[in-house]
Amino acid sequence: MNSITRRITGGDALVESLRAHAVDTVFGIPGVQTYGLFDALYRANGAIRTIGPRHEQATGYMAYGYARTTGRPGVFTVVPGPGVLNTGAAICTAYGASAPVLCLTGQVPSAHLGSGKGHLHELKDQLATLRSLTKWAARIDHPSQAPALVGEAFRQMSTGRPRPVAIEMPWDVFTATAPVGPPRPAAPEEPSEADPELLAAAAALIGGSRQPMIMVGSGAQHAGAEVLDLAEWLQAPVVSLRGGRGIVADDHPLGFHCVAGFRRWPDTDVLIGIGTRLELIWFRWHAAPRSVPLVLIEIDPAQLPRLRPAIGIVGDARRTTRDLAERVRRTGAARPSRHAEFAALKARVRDDVAGLGPHLGFLDAMRAALPRNGFFVDEICQSGFASLFGFPVYEPRTFVSSGHQGTLGFGYSTALGVKVAHPGRAVLSISGDGGFLFGVQELATAAQYRIGVVAVVFNNGSFGNVQRDQERNFDGRVIGSRLANPDFVRLAESFGVPGYRVHTPEALRSTLEHCFAADGPALIEVPVDRRSEGSPWPWLVPGMDA
Repeated sequence: MNSITRRITGGDALVESLRAHAVDTVFGIPGVQTYGLFDALYRANGAIRTIGPRHEQATGYMAYGYARTTGRPGVFTVVPGPGVLNTGAAICTAYGASAPVLCLTGQVPSAHLGSGKGHLHELKDQLATLRSLTKWAARIDHPSQAPALVGEAFRQMSTGRPRPVAIEMPWDVFTATAPVGPPRPAAPEEPSEADPELLAAAAALIGGSRQPMIMVGSGAQHAGAEVLDLAEWLQAPVVSLRGGRGIVADDHPLGFHCVAGFRRWPDTDVLIGIGTRLELIWFRWHAAPRSVPLVLIEIDPAQLPRLRPAIGIVGDARRTTRDLAERVRRTGAARPSRHAEFAALKARVRDDVAGLGPHLGFLDAMRAALPRNGFFVDEICQSGFASLFGFPVYEPRTFVSSGHQGTLGFGYSTALGVKVAHPGRAVLSISGDGGFLFGVQELATAAQYRIGVVAVVFNNGSFGNVQRDQERNFDGRVIGSRLANPDFVRLAESFGVPGYRVHTPEALRSTLEHCFAADGPALIEVPVDRRSEGSPWPWLVPGMDA
């Protein structure tokens, strides 16, 4: 990269700064306010590939899928005003799931900023809106500011808790030329060392326990080896709900999903939380209220007063868990193996939930067809809910959800971003009929760029959860939840995407294997009779009626 000041456009300054931060992909839809950025991307001669979805919301979700599964920033660009607002759900999802996503957008021309005249796509205060949705946001008012502000954006994403950030640039600045210095790549900040006194206190508390439990979330995705090392020494189950799936593989005796974890909860005498919001204990496990000492390892200091641990340790999950394990070893000998006991417990849980039809059978078929390191992108649908305990996960980052936002319709677009980031690995997207139609237009994107996501659409002719709740809780007054759907197979084929329809788990497995081997986009419809669907909620929230 040239180290001297040169006269370049604002768009060029942005693109050079992105390249300096190792960005290889931008998801975006061009518009008049951002022509200068897209022209700069074109003139970069393919150094950054640009993928154009069919809706702004999909640009954000694709960047989210890229970021969520790589741990590297996902970048998207849209026009200001309605373009930015269309990405709001994706930004909220990235914020809630702690994913590093960068939004690049335009603005009205500099002379019209704050004028309120109603220039094209003008918002009252777009920067304030972005700051309310992101970790950090700024405006580049002159090309010379781009290196420093892009560097700060990447510093924000790589420091502490990763979350989305945003940069806006006025229409005219993208094409204006000015002397611009070299890019300023952000130097990653090393996390501060955890408080040794708190580590010592935590080790003493944990060392005196007999039935410890570890809970993990997204913040521990990079600390799998350290978490397993601590768990093996303590012979403690490692429980996850969404973001922590696969940190300890589900086929390891110590890897517990939420239903198996609940079986151990009544006996737990110390809880160790690592990079998790602990949603299970304050939201889902009300049927077994406990007052258990909590040791919490968390990179975000703001989480400590929210979760009120007995011992709260601010620190990086990998480093702090490693240091904690070293101190725990000094408190006593390694504990006898409970692998056989826990494997038997997990087998009993599997037998107990086996009656939840028909989705567990289909989930088994998908697991059998998806390679061990393949990606599974869930959705807000009955099969998606059941997958939280019915779909085994073996590696971190391979189970992709919308986190606590529960964003209906996020799945297919997100899966496309996952596949772009991992072209050599299988990516499976599941959706209900309602959620899939939120982003159905992205079949065109998959076909155009040959993004080989295999989409499984469970078609029950309804927003199934909503209809069940209306029938149960509102005397059967069903409104707005029944759906009239297209022929999904013919619809996919009209986009140039192969379509299939299957009715059994066996047929789903064989069709998936065929589609993964072809490594191109495909859609598989699975018709489901709503009357045959069991409710996953008594398992996800014990004590809840079916």
